[in-house]
Amino acid sequence: MSNIILARNLSLTYDNEEKIISDATFSVRKGEFVFITGPSGSGKSTLLKSFYGNLKPVEGKLIMGGLDMLTITKPKLQELRTHLGIVFQDYRLINEWTVERNVVLPLWIAGYSKEVQATQAKRLLHHVKLSGKEHKYPLELSGGEQQRVGVARALAKNPFLILADEPTGNLDEYSSNVIWDLLENACQQLDTTVVVVTHRIPTIFNIPYKHLQIDSKGKVHEVH
Repeated sequence: MSNIILARNLSLTYDNEEKIISDATFSVRKGEFVFITGPSGSGKSTLLKSFYGNLKPVEGKLIMGGLDMLTITKPKLQELRTHLGIVFQDYRLINEWTVERNVVLPLWIAGYSKEVQATQAKRLLHHVKLSGKEHKYPLELSGGEQQRVGVARALAKNPFLILADEPTGNLDEYSSNVIWDLLENACQQLDTTVVVVTHRIPTIFNIPYKHLQIDSKGKVHEVH
């Protein structure tokens, strides 16, 4: 089982201010489900941003899919991002586009044919239990349904890694459980690595997982 994420003495900061993440060493292997928890302001979302290249290390190493995030070139970073699925707490859907078009956005960017886009949209919307809603618009859906569109979009290109930032933070219990089921299935059935930032690990979770906890000083600890 190979490492998808490898951090060695990793430190992160904004504008060279006080370190938010400090001297972190950890790894995430292919097919693992990982929860990152910690108090508000501890750097959970900051760490996640570094995984898709929105923030470069100021010290130490961060290797993503074999690529060094300190020295990565712009073309290589863009290529890496095409193999990631990202789920945001605030959905980040395009309200002027239909559900179907939102789901296939990564495929459209990558230049896939309309036939491939339509086939994949139908399969994914069935998977996230939104069949028949492909021509609706995001604002016609509930929050839970919008987040399921977000998960479908993240899965559109069969990513090797899904990064999710508080994916159930705004949702009721039923919608949250649906999202956890979808992410569990992606990990188990597709062997996709899943990394989730959350305030609270769900009480009912059906697969093994790794737990990384960030303390108030920005140190990352693996909880056993």
